[in-house]
Amino acid sequence: MKSESSLNYDLHHATANTGPLPPQTIGQKLKMIGPGFVVAATGVGTADMITAIVIGTSFGMTFVWAIIVGAILKYYLNEGVGRWYLATGQTILQGWHSLGKWATTYFGVYSVIWGYIYGATAAMTCGLGMHAMLPIMPIWAWAIVHSLIGFALVWTGRYLLFERIMTVLIGVMFITIIGTSLLFLPSFGEFAGGFVPRMPEGSLMLALGLIGGVGGTITMASYGYWLKEKDWKGKAFVPIMRLDTKAAYVITGIFTMAALVIGAKFLFGTDVKLEGDQGLLDLAGLLGQEFGTPLRWLFLIAFWSAAFTSLLGVWNGVPYLFADFLRTIRTKKEELHKVKPVSEKDKSYRAYLAWLTFPPMLIFFLGKPVQLIIIYGVLGALFMPFLAISLIILLNSKKVDAEYRNKWVTNAVLIGCLLMFAYLGINELQKLF
Repeated sequence: MKSESSLNYDLHHATANTGPLPPQTIGQKLKMIGPGFVVAATGVGTADMITAIVIGTSFGMTFVWAIIVGAILKYYLNEGVGRWYLATGQTILQGWHSLGKWATTYFGVYSVIWGYIYGATAAMTCGLGMHAMLPIMPIWAWAIVHSLIGFALVWTGRYLLFERIMTVLIGVMFITIIGTSLLFLPSFGEFAGGFVPRMPEGSLMLALGLIGGVGGTITMASYGYWLKEKDWKGKAFVPIMRLDTKAAYVITGIFTMAALVIGAKFLFGTDVKLEGDQGLLDLAGLLGQEFGTPLRWLFLIAFWSAAFTSLLGVWNGVPYLFADFLRTIRTKKEELHKVKPVSEKDKSYRAYLAWLTFPPMLIFFLGKPVQLIIIYGVLGALFMPFLAISLIILLNSKKVDAEYRNKWVTNAVLIGCLLMFAYLGINELQKLF
């Protein structure tokens, strides 16, 4: 039997213009996918690159299996966000709000602090990559330029333009990082051996970090809003949403695998130590020394593309969440289905976009406030477990029609996600304190 919210949703879309009809053939579906590319481009950042390269440097091709497991886990999380939106017509914020005020309060506090710290970090990473290619300005100046470009692009409110730019940039990422990895292709035996789950001594946290970091950011929760911008509405779009999400995590897995190969075949067995974003620049220098300047440039472009797509994805996606947060807490629960969906032109959306762009510039000159970093770390360590447990509760509830609720495999995977991210979160908290 359908829930009341589902009946209201079906009635609304039976009497309204619901946008494009769902594609029927695989060719039509492939032409329509796009939000998944945005998810992939946003989720794979320089942190994922350095993690995969470091693990490849330390353990060779041992952890191919971990990348596959990470991509599968993130697929189920992302698919859950999309299925919740299409099956109920409710945003993930509305879902969280139905769990209790604690959930939206947590997100509201987290989004404000996270936005301030991430706004500076993402821009500085872009600045670092661009400065390595064009040292005509200091890193902080390039950081400001990238923040302003992201701000201007998203301010236009033209999602399809944003999606096309992200698609082009993920193409650049693919050509550059995979082009680099082709120089270091492992033998079939080495590659096949990496599919066998193994955990060498001292590798547990690195392996879990690799699994947890494959394309996973707060922007996974933005997926429903990107589906809305494509005008995908209703349960009929669930199949193409699943194809879109699969495409996203196949791309993510291949990209991360390429980074692992570079570390495993170029640096494995050496004494080279790479740490953070500067480690990627050091690697670009080593590649240039070994293979010439063109390869150094190829890898620097890969670094910059990964950094800038992450910035653009956050600048576009997270303001939806914040604007929806404000709308949700200001509206009576029984009135939420009547209010206009949030858009890129809402004042609250643009206010958060400005919050991501301008206040963090102070950090370029004053440094990161220690207290905020600690709070940021605590709340950040809790976000992925929070997302996993909320999807377990929401997608097994009567708010979702029985045919769109979680099956046992999905529940098992989401519980696995919860346990893994809880363990990683506890480990991060121990580091902080």
